[in-house]
Amino acid sequence: MNKDITISPIGSRVSKWGEGPIFWNDHLLYVDIEGHTLIRLNPESGDEEFWEMGERIGTVVPRRKGGFLCAGDSGIYAFDPVTGGKANLADPEADKRPDNRFNDGKCDPSGRFWGGTISTVKKTGDANLYMLDAKGNLSLKVGGVTNSNGICWNADATVMYYIDTPTKKIMAYPFDNSVGSTLKPSLVADTGVLDLDGSPDGMTIDSEGMLWVAMCHGGMVVRINPNSGELLQRVDIPCVETTACAFGGDNLNRLFVTTGVHKSLNEADAGKVFAIDGLEVGGVPSFAFEG
Repeated sequence: MNKDITISPIGSRVSKWGEGPIFWNDHLLYVDIEGHTLIRLNPESGDEEFWEMGERIGTVVPRRKGGFLCAGDSGIYAFDPVTGGKANLADPEADKRPDNRFNDGKCDPSGRFWGGTISTVKKTGDANLYMLDAKGNLSLKVGGVTNSNGICWNADATVMYYIDTPTKKIMAYPFDNSVGSTLKPSLVADTGVLDLDGSPDGMTIDSEGMLWVAMCHGGMVVRINPNSGELLQRVDIPCVETTACAFGGDNLNRLFVTTGVHKSLNEADAGKVFAIDGLEVGGVPSFAFEG
């Protein structure tokens, strides 16, 4: 590990379960799932804005036309941060509430939103990954998952990487960006085989095409080569519940890591966002929802 790496908590927010970070317009957007809150953080000043959502919110992405697209207990919805107004766009698992809710999600390079659900009662295979296109059409993309989590795309949008957390596997799906379709996946890496503590949660990709994965219950983020499955780098975080990560900052060279509060451990900065500096690699721009 680069000896010049620094890891620092930023902002004042202590989330019960921080998740879903995405860097947009010089700010880090993320959610506190169990705190029912959407947060916008200025990493440079530490200034924060909060919106109480009235439900568990699993993820957030910006909308090209303004405002946000969110997903949580009540499905997928548009949110206006000025008025506080919500407009539901899709709710495919309403019949499974409260056991299922939307969890992690991001937009593909064409601005379609990919969001998946989680069985909070850990019913194996009872959750799914969906895609919402700019016209508002929802389609089922990967069925039979349990805890839909990290998702990202390679630079030329020919591969989609995806995590169903309990499997401990990172999968690669051949991807057709023109229509948002996938083919049969192949295994990138099994974090159990790599002997990593915890389970793979949120994920992002860097400018060299390498994957960064937050290991929930493992207190670390790791860098993995998706071509070979090799573990390239490990950065330990002083908080065991490391949930997700996203590159940001002026040069996209800071890795922001969301965290949660462990049920029994007393950790000084648990629930805060950590900024990792000095990685010598940067990220790629995020994508907004085009609908």
